[in-house]
Amino acid sequence: MTDKYGSDKKTVYIFTDGACSGNPGPGGWGAVMRCGGREAEYSGGEINTTNNRMELTAVIFALSELKYPCRVIAQTDSRYVTDGIMKGWAASWKRNGWVKSDKKPALNADLWEELLRLCEVHDVTFAWIKGHSGHPENERCDDLAVKARELVRARAGLSGNP
Repeated sequence: MTDKYGSDKKTVYIFTDGACSGNPGPGGWGAVMRCGGREAEYSGGEINTTNNRMELTAVIFALSELKYPCRVIAQTDSRYVTDGIMKGWAASWKRNGWVKSDKKPALNADLWEELLRLCEVHDVTFAWIKGHSGHPENERCDDLAVKARELVRARAGLSGNP
């Protein structure tokens, strides 16, 4: 049986996005989770981060909210996240001591480590969606991420873009 979103009660749909003002700089992330007709939104941010860290953090937070192993479809506009998992890059970096094939250190190893762990708990499939293309959930996640970033900026006493 499916709900109005076309989802069944056994599959969790996660939509995520990250935003950063400067790279590094103040950043935010947003996530929308949907399952069985229920929906939840989450967001957060950091004062000194990168866009890729915010993209990873959004997915990690959403997966961490799940109380038991689930089938998950995670949709993001981040090729870094989708390719890192679906093409096996992160698993390879981990096997190689967080060193990439070009012998440079893999960035964000702490976050990749946690994401890989969560992907062992849940049956996660990642799907890339084009950002800023009118995809309703991606647009909502972008809005959440930008608002979280601006809240971080305001709390730090920063104004305007760098």
